[in-house]
Amino acid sequence: MTSARKAAVLLAFLLLAGAAWAYQARRTSYMYEREMQNPAVDPDDADVPGEWTFARLRYQSGGGGRGRGRRGSWGTDSNKAERVFTQGVRRLTRVNARSVEEIIDIDSDEVFNWPWLYAVEVGHWNLTEAQGKRLREYLDRGGFLMVDDFHGSYEWEAFSVGLRKIFPDRVIIDLPDGEPIFHVLYDLDKKFQVPGRQYLYRGQTYEQDGFEPRWRAVLDEKGRVQVGICHNMDLGDAWEWADDPEYPEAFASLAYRIGINYIVYSMTH
Repeated sequence: MTSARKAAVLLAFLLLAGAAWAYQARRTSYMYEREMQNPAVDPDDADVPGEWTFARLRYQSGGGGRGRGRRGSWGTDSNKAERVFTQGVRRLTRVNARSVEEIIDIDSDEVFNWPWLYAVEVGHWNLTEAQGKRLREYLDRGGFLMVDDFHGSYEWEAFSVGLRKIFPDRVIIDLPDGEPIFHVLYDLDKKFQVPGRQYLYRGQTYEQDGFEPRWRAVLDEKGRVQVGICHNMDLGDAWEWADDPEYPEAFASLAYRIGINYIVYSMTH
């Protein structure tokens, strides 16, 4: 076989392998659609990489299963929420954001490949000791976890049980207004409670007994935010319904600013 023919055969093999890998990557994403609350159609550039990707953490919930019925708590608002939010990241920043999300199973080593993770409804997560240690290693190696959409004292306690498996030696603090994460891009001096879509028919911004929004965090030894905790608010719902004319623009805008600040902070601190 001539050198030219060998090169042609090798090129053909690499192209086929690349196509198979891309196909498998998309099929892996499809695996989780039945667990998502609001699946969206993939855009044309779904396989184009970016410097930042919305990485959603897939965790165990409830009594140890993957969720309630077919949909897990982890998949609430997914994946329309991340698709709409990512469009905003592209419009409002210079971050080269991939158009589609990445689902990261908590038991997978893939967690270490994504510097920013988002976990929703963590008032229902059920972490094992091993999963807690894995997330601790991820965070201590420079990762960032943003948690959102859990409400009231009951869900706070359930979240805290899981968090203690990650950080048995750390305290949760209330972030002061002057914290850099609130000023890395947008100055968030005037924060208010961001409700979910339930506001449209209930007329109230809170759920359960979560009357006051809480911006909390776990910091490392140098004062860097490792876990950004958005309690008694529903940023994911605000992203999901940002294109709904009935959902108030003020809530959607603040949700975008908070999310973008957390992204930029995670990439620069």
